[in-house]
Amino acid sequence: MEPLSGQDDSPQRVEASGAQAGHRPTEINALLGRGTRFEGKLYFEGRVRLDGDFQGEIRGDDVLVIGDGAHVAGDILVGACIVTGGEVSASIRARTAIELYAPSKVTGALHAPAIFIDRGVQFDGTCKMAPLDEADTRTSKEAAPPPSTPAPPTPASPAPPAGRE
Repeated sequence: MEPLSGQDDSPQRVEASGAQAGHRPTEINALLGRGTRFEGKLYFEGRVRLDGDFQGEIRGDDVLVIGDGAHVAGDILVGACIVTGGEVSASIRARTAIELYAPSKVTGALHAPAIFIDRGVQFDGTCKMAPLDEADTRTSKEAAPPPSTPAPPTPASPAPPAGRE
């Protein structure tokens, strides 16, 4: 990816390399609007925009846009992440790029081959500007949690002494 300085400051310029042939790259596939709150895991394809409150895990191969009014906390692994406003407290890993624009407030670890932080962004955390490790580049289907298995039986513990109340 080319350096971002000297280019148009429009946050819509980063596109994920895995975009589908018939998919328009700037079309929003899903939106979590202002006043909406969600906790859990989000797996997506295409472009997703968050303007509400989200807490949990986000996985996708395409573009995640975090907009004004958003409050996002958790763990993010996507194709590209664009933060145009709001507050983010998360580990953000992106396969292509991470872009932070003012007036965003971002706390956490950033890891991507290309990272852009605009003047006026409040950032507190670490940056690693390098390709993701193979373990980090799993597709969203592979990143799904494995089926749970029952824990092995444990030896019985001794019974508490009788007579205590």
